[in-house]
Amino acid sequence: MTIKYIRDEEPNLTPWESRDDEPINATDDRAGLDWDQLAFGYIKTDFNIRYTWRDGAWDGGVLTADETIPIHMAATCLHYGQQCFEGLKAFETANGDVTVFRVEENAKRMVRSCKKVLMEPPPEDMFIEAVYRVINANRRFVPPYGSGASLYIRPLMLGVGPQVGVKPSTEYLFTIFVLPVGPYFKEGFKPVDLVVEELIDRAAPLGVGDAKVGGNYAAGMRASLSAKQRGYTEVLYLDAKHKRFIDESGPANFFAITREGRYVTPKSTSILASITNDSLCILADEMGLRPERRPVAIEEIFSFQEAGCCGTAAVITPVGTITYRDREINYCPDGEPGPHCTALYRKLQAIQVGDAPDPHGWISKVPPA
Repeated sequence: MTIKYIRDEEPNLTPWESRDDEPINATDDRAGLDWDQLAFGYIKTDFNIRYTWRDGAWDGGVLTADETIPIHMAATCLHYGQQCFEGLKAFETANGDVTVFRVEENAKRMVRSCKKVLMEPPPEDMFIEAVYRVINANRRFVPPYGSGASLYIRPLMLGVGPQVGVKPSTEYLFTIFVLPVGPYFKEGFKPVDLVVEELIDRAAPLGVGDAKVGGNYAAGMRASLSAKQRGYTEVLYLDAKHKRFIDESGPANFFAITREGRYVTPKSTSILASITNDSLCILADEMGLRPERRPVAIEEIFSFQEAGCCGTAAVITPVGTITYRDREINYCPDGEPGPHCTALYRKLQAIQVGDAPDPHGWISKVPPA
């Protein structure tokens, strides 16, 4: 595989905009990593890709090995929160293809997030092209089929134009980096313990809770850190207005299986619309679990049969216990995930890695460079 390397020496251009026709060869050998022991954390890969919006248009994007972003100290992303990001995964199949899961939906969600904080959204076709380009530039970091790991893809949008007044930027950077990862929770597909958070709100109903902006995650760090210090894995948030209904877990959507055989997940204007959760609703319906997206009162946790968290990073994480005030409900008394969570997890994973049919057209094969 031959790619163009972006050098930093050309004058009058930011490093990621400098262009040089001198090709270098990216090795086809797979990176020498312990694929079975990967954590969910940053690992340096070969290249990232960057597009700049300036004077009303996007450029053609460039690949660079630079891990840093030179940025103006008055950039709107630093002062006024003009920033959003995405997360999706690529997988190697048994025949050696590399595929991505529902990339079109991530492109659409980034557009929605950008519009929410008044940024210029990357066109959906440019988003998908960028995903393919950066995967091809880092093919040796795609974890092998059967390892249980994946290539995590992190698109990022930043307002980089200098502004002192509170107003949108005149310049934006769209960049994507990738890294091989293992499970989000170190326990893997094992039950975790949640505690209901009542003193800290993650997001307000008419705010930006439904956008994938960094401020939502910063707002939840206090609650998450406090929960972990008390021996829990994560928090379960209630709605900010009434403190009666479940919103979501710290890093993921929440769902539950009722004793009547329904897949229930909260409907709220202050939670991020999860692509994984949407996929699980479809699979649950096919499995006869009759999905319901509705307000879920916190008291209902004591009548659920199973519960779980879901998202791109975690896929599905079964919930073992939920503590609410002075009461605890245990969904996994034997320490093992319930049958419905397990079946949903296996079915979704099989589709993602190409081991099961894809009747919904969720999988896109990455075309070779």
